Amino acid sequence: MSLCYCGSSKEFEKCCSPYISGAENAPTAEATIRARYSAFASGSIDFVEKTHHPKSDDEFDREETESWAKNSDWQGLKIIEVNQGSATDTKGTVEFVASYSNRGAALDHHELATFEKIDGMWFFEDGKVFHSPLKRSAPKLGRNDPCSCGSGKKFKRCCG
Repeated sequence: MSLCYCGSSKEFEKCCSPYISGAENAPTAEATIRARYSAFASGSIDFVEKTHHPKSDDEFDREETESWAKNSDWQGLKIIEVNQGSATDTKGTVEFVASYSNRGAALDHHELATFEKIDGMWFFEDGKVFHSPLKRSAPKLGRNDPCSCGSGKKFKRCCG
């Protein structure tokens, strides 16, 4: 048996698998996001679709979601903060970072996910994605520096 994709110390079969298979409902918003991450990592897109809020069904693109899940190497889930979303709540948010690689690039998906519980089941309602600022890999060109395109002209007179 292997540890769960979600990063818990439990085996997958005793952690997220019962939720993904439908044998049990995830009791909290956090358990739901962990199971959704595990569903992405294991290619169980039916669960991702099933836990997508009914009012936003038209926003779920199964083909795109399945492609993203299958073409990514899922490397870990970090829960940053949980607000409400307990077994007795009907609303909750979970801030998380899902790490993965795609086409050789290491990426982090940082999101604040909103959940709603309907008839005892937690649904992903909406998410706010946090974008990291781009980091320059080369020093910034000055106006009077030679242009990086190789033209021999000053940057300000060429590509600047």
